[in-house]
Amino acid sequence: MLSHSQNARISDAISSARSDREGTQSLDSDVAVPPVRICDTSRGEPPAHATSVPNRSSLPNGMRERRTNPVGRAATAGVPRETIGGLRLAVLDREQTADFMVEAVYPNRRANRPLYLTSANGEVLSRCSTEPMTDRLFRAADLINADGQPLVMVSRLRSSKPLPERVATTDLFHDVACKAEKLGLTFYLFGANEAESQAAIANVRRAYPALKIVGHSHGYLRGDALRAKVDEINALAPDFLWVALGVPYEQAFVDEFMSRLGNVGVIKTSGGLFNFLSGSRPRAPRWMQIVGLEWAWRLWLEPRRLFWRYLTTNPHALYLLFNRTRSSSTRD
Repeated sequence: MLSHSQNARISDAISSARSDREGTQSLDSDVAVPPVRICDTSRGEPPAHATSVPNRSSLPNGMRERRTNPVGRAATAGVPRETIGGLRLAVLDREQTADFMVEAVYPNRRANRPLYLTSANGEVLSRCSTEPMTDRLFRAADLINADGQPLVMVSRLRSSKPLPERVATTDLFHDVACKAEKLGLTFYLFGANEAESQAAIANVRRAYPALKIVGHSHGYLRGDALRAKVDEINALAPDFLWVALGVPYEQAFVDEFMSRLGNVGVIKTSGGLFNFLSGSRPRAPRWMQIVGLEWAWRLWLEPRRLFWRYLTTNPHALYLLFNRTRSSSTRD
């Protein structure tokens, strides 16, 4: 899905910290993304060679970290942030986040390029700490939400501005859809496989019959087909583009194609959102979500896939939460 050179950089950064097997795993709320989806090589695998990691303030395709990105800083200047586990997270609840996304495109677009929102949980904190390229991809986001209850709980102990609640993309999607349906704003859904994509779209249309979905596509595209699809999305100019490819591939997708999506209003990375929208994956009981045990529910559902991942990232994430959480007097 990405260019040869960018795959080389991502492969180099990730493999330096983890084995190849770990490097291709996705966020715990995601479906594992087959390498063929993100590579443009004959075997669908990252190239064996790799170039050097780019400097700290830039990314392979020219995206800049938020701290050196005047467009993103101006568009999100009013959003309070706190450093939680090493990442600067937005101190917003779900309703405020949905309002921010809507206000970015209605009544007028706030920026001359898409605003880019992503989410972090414990595994993301761990991976950003050990994978330089993943860290850079996340720091390029205009806004990072906390999609993990442990992040919220620790912020209440360690921060002067605690996170008000977990902003799970699975819930945020419905908050934005309700508002978009009333205002006539448009959606495009990109990611998952064809069956999941079709089922998700069907369920969304049943739930929000007046919502304008201008298009959708599975994520199993590469090379010319992928570039043509990106140009098609840009021509449709959706207000919201939901990208569900898994970490760090959906973030790398934004880096690769941001410059070709100038007609899009907001890009929101979405992890395993379409699997929940389609109904193929049940969510944890509400009480488990509230107390921060949704990871245990997923481990119970998929022990072979998730056991080692959680064993290696959960303790590290807990360490980061207690040692790299700090309060800040600024909003940047």
